[in-house]
Amino acid sequence: MSDLPEPTATDAATRVTGLRSAFGRDLIGTPLRGLRLSWSATSDDPQARQEGYQLAVSADGASWNVQDEVAGNASIGIREARDFAPREVRHYTVRIRTGAGWSAWSEPLVVEAGVPGADLAAQIVGIPSEIGGPVPLLRRTFTLDQAPTRARLRLSALGLVDAWINGVRVSDALLTPGWTSYQERILVDTADVTDLLREGENVIVAAVGDGWYRGHFGFAYRKAIYGDRSGVLAQLEITGADGSETTIVTDDSWRGGFGAVRSAGIYEGTVIDQNLEAVGVHQAGFDDSGWVAASALEADLSRFEPRGAAPVRVIQERPMSIEQKNDRVLLDSGQNISGWVRLVVRGSAGDVVTVRHAEVLEPSGALHTVALRKAKATDVYTLASDGEHVLEPVFTFHGFRYSDVVTDAEVVSATAIAVSSDLAARGTFRSSDAALDQFHSNVLWSQRDNFVSVPTDCPQRDERLGWTGDAQAFAATANTLLDTEAFWVSWLRDLEIDQTDEGGVASVVPDIIRYEDMLMGGAPTDNMGRAGWADAATIVPLAVYESYGSTEVLERQLDSMRRWVAHLRRRAGEDVVLPTEPFQYGDWLDPDAPAARPWEAKVDSDYVANAFYVHSTRLLAQAERIVGDADAAADYDDLADRVAQATWERWGEEAVSTQTGAALALEFDLAPSERRAGIATDLAANVVAAEGRISTGFLGTPLVLFALSNNGHVAEAYRMLLRHDAPSWLYQVDRGATTVWERWDAIKPDGSIHGGDMDAGNSSGESGGMLSFNHYAYGAMIDWVYRTVAGLAPDAADPGYRTVHVAPRPSTGIDRAAATIATGLGELGIDWSLTEGALEATLTVPFGARALLELPTTAESVVTVDDGPAPDELGHGIHRIRVTAPAVAGAEG
Repeated sequence: MSDLPEPTATDAATRVTGLRSAFGRDLIGTPLRGLRLSWSATSDDPQARQEGYQLAVSADGASWNVQDEVAGNASIGIREARDFAPREVRHYTVRIRTGAGWSAWSEPLVVEAGVPGADLAAQIVGIPSEIGGPVPLLRRTFTLDQAPTRARLRLSALGLVDAWINGVRVSDALLTPGWTSYQERILVDTADVTDLLREGENVIVAAVGDGWYRGHFGFAYRKAIYGDRSGVLAQLEITGADGSETTIVTDDSWRGGFGAVRSAGIYEGTVIDQNLEAVGVHQAGFDDSGWVAASALEADLSRFEPRGAAPVRVIQERPMSIEQKNDRVLLDSGQNISGWVRLVVRGSAGDVVTVRHAEVLEPSGALHTVALRKAKATDVYTLASDGEHVLEPVFTFHGFRYSDVVTDAEVVSATAIAVSSDLAARGTFRSSDAALDQFHSNVLWSQRDNFVSVPTDCPQRDERLGWTGDAQAFAATANTLLDTEAFWVSWLRDLEIDQTDEGGVASVVPDIIRYEDMLMGGAPTDNMGRAGWADAATIVPLAVYESYGSTEVLERQLDSMRRWVAHLRRRAGEDVVLPTEPFQYGDWLDPDAPAARPWEAKVDSDYVANAFYVHSTRLLAQAERIVGDADAAADYDDLADRVAQATWERWGEEAVSTQTGAALALEFDLAPSERRAGIATDLAANVVAAEGRISTGFLGTPLVLFALSNNGHVAEAYRMLLRHDAPSWLYQVDRGATTVWERWDAIKPDGSIHGGDMDAGNSSGESGGMLSFNHYAYGAMIDWVYRTVAGLAPDAADPGYRTVHVAPRPSTGIDRAAATIATGLGELGIDWSLTEGALEATLTVPFGARALLELPTTAESVVTVDDGPAPDELGHGIHRIRVTAPAVAGAEG
């Protein structure tokens, strides 16, 4: 970077430490549009502030174009004005100016654009194959007259694809290309395969599984949802040492056949017969005379676009215990995961190894598999030779902690392979309450296990769908635990794709549900526009904006948000409020609802629907003020106020007798101002009378603790949080849970397992039993834990933790807590404890952030910061805070 200008005044104390793009540092082949740059910095000067920045751009990392200085402190979500050309590579570096001068230039960030399908020369090719049958292998040999200096493989499929060059897997991405709304959008992965190619003959092989595209999927167990032919799209672009370009594409020169994988389904598992292995398939001399020529599939390549979010990868490998149980071997990973078992066995030719999976054990010690419904979750292997074998399935994943193995072979070792969309860890939390810490771990694992390409409800049964209600309830927590920004941006694009022409939002995204699939109370029901589910269209974008601070998600989704609120407005018509619908999910899985009819919550579903109508309208108004039309924002605010008033007048007084009804009235600002204190007092009294018993479903649970603490009832919120009797969060921990349950009473106090009863089904009339031990929805309260127990919260008006509210609330039940959040500005952290009658805290504030202190003081408190008087706000650095005679929730009684 020698040709970059040296500053005339330097700030040697300040350094830019992390220039990055919203796509992530390790993703190559990114989208051509939508690049946003962000950076973090550190400074030894506590008074240093960014007053401006300067970007430099280079095509080769040597010759730089230095852009004009931009004044101000912006460092998150800086838009790159110029789109990329396909394959274009840009190097970026940034420096910032403080009052002392310019920092040094940052380490460069390299961004390499991908190739849209319309610009690919490759065709989608396949061979005739049966859905649920043997997995096709497609193959091509080619010769290079020199080793390459650069090579990129563009890879996608109708179905799922694994690819190898010269016998080596081209990347560690799994379940490629992932699941999107395939009718309009299929992702193309790019892999750097330079080191896999050689001078002379080379072989590329692709295996194509059914996957989400044409395999059995959904609780109606329908197949060929998107199409009945699978195929691979591959383009290998090679640059030689002399600058020559060679391109190898999928076309009819490829040949296809079958091998050892006899079937592979996401629900079913994998069947592998080693006797049918295509021996030598990765070698140039392989005899493919028994194979057939591949043929091109009719497909619109404009649907294919470069990947913009992390793929699925292995995130952890866990050794499993091995215990002989009569005619089977029981395996235990100690953790409920999404993934599979890597099994090492020692056996004889012809031995069959059958591996089944389950989340929990029956009281008898057998696997509990009833909850899987039609998902077989079984991998079967037939050994072709004597000796030791390493066995793993393909094109599938299971939700499980336990496995059992039936075989005559010896089980040598077993490893649980956990997979997830490869999102960086963002938040950490620990406290003086071991059960709460375990529940935090459970929530994180449920997020990992369900963020497998899309945000699913559960990873084990014949469902695994992107339920919008679960997503909106959990979004704020998800944003704190993992770096989910690009993940949500991708999923929200599919939400908009699947919106109806009238603006209705689907219950699941990508949407594969048909009208006849949903039988609630025995009658078919539309899956569109259900309150608290469809509102993901507004809730998720604002949650992402608040947590990450970039306007990109709002700019992308503003039209979708407008269409959703317009849809609600049309449904309400002249009556202001929404009419009674034939079906609403309501406060789904209220613990007091009939087990078989989880939509029959205590709170009126019409009240819930209109509460979310108000909330969505206000969120849209907020988005309009930020990236849209200020006049439209005022109109939406007025609409929301009118709907709120009408909702309160029609349902409010009765609704607030329930925990969810009161939480909605307070958090969505439905109640008149003069009634708020009384509603909050009654809610707190309800909690005390019920000894902390939670009484909310999917929609009330994310709100109820906030409704208490935001209105002065922190002690009652803690009473609910720390309850151990069922129903409660910590009851699950006491029962040995390592993820979050779908039902509060999934395992009953007597140890029996809930039957999963549900008065619903599908078009075939089959039962719709519903029981999962890995649903993140009830884990949404972890957002409250970070904001209230730890005391770290972003500011809605200055998002992305640029302004941080530091407001820990100690209690008699928790006397110490610590948390960190990897914000876009750097690490934010707090570590506090009650020590000898005082609250002592260490607060780490990243460069570029300001911390507003909202400490738990009483009239007798003395607050000191860094051994001096407490200022109104703190800048970057590590600060030591002491509060004497602090307010401690629950201490008063």
